[in-house]
Amino acid sequence: MQTNNINLAFTSFKNNLKNLIMKIAIYPGTFDPITYGHLDIIKRASELFDHLIIGVAIDNNKNPLFSADERVEIIKKEIILLKNFKKISVEKFDGLLIDFVQNKSSKVIVRGLRAVSDFEYEFQMFAMNSRLDNSIQTIFLPASENHHFIASKLVKEIARLKGDITNFVSLDIAQKLYNKIHGL
Repeated sequence: MQTNNINLAFTSFKNNLKNLIMKIAIYPGTFDPITYGHLDIIKRASELFDHLIIGVAIDNNKNPLFSADERVEIIKKEIILLKNFKKISVEKFDGLLIDFVQNKSSKVIVRGLRAVSDFEYEFQMFAMNSRLDNSIQTIFLPASENHHFIASKLVKEIARLKGDITNFVSLDIAQKLYNKIHGL
C-alpha cells in the first residue's frame, strides 16, 4: 500500500512538473486565408514545442475577408492533415498579442519571415512586445524556399482576378475564397 502511495505521489509530481516546463508557443496572424506558407510554419513550429496555439487576430485593422470564426474553422480543417495536429489548437483573440500570450501561459511567439522587408516589420513588433513584457521571446522561422513568396494579400488579389490559386492554398480554401469574392 505504501509503495502504491509513493508511486501515485511521484506520478502526480511528475505530471505537475511536466505542466510547469511544458513549452507553449503562440503563432499569431490574420490568416485571411491561411496559405501553404502558414501551414509550413505551423508544421515546423509544432515540432519545436509541446503545444502550439494558432492565434487568429479578430481586430487588426486589415479588414479581413473572412470573419474570425470562419478563419478559425478553416484553419482547424487544414491542420488536421498535419502529423502533429493533436499538439495544435486554434483560438481567436482580440487586443494586444502580449495579453493573449500571457493569458495562455506562454513565453514564446512564433513568427514567419518571407523576406528582408518582413524582418524590419517583425523586428519592430518584437521590440515593442519586449517593452511590454521582456520575459516573452519571439522566435523567427524563415519561410521554406518553396513558400517564401506566398502572401495572403497576393492570393486574394489573384483570386479577385480569377486566377488559379491552388498552388498557394488548398482546393477547399480556393473554393471558399472564390465564392466569397465573386459571390458564387
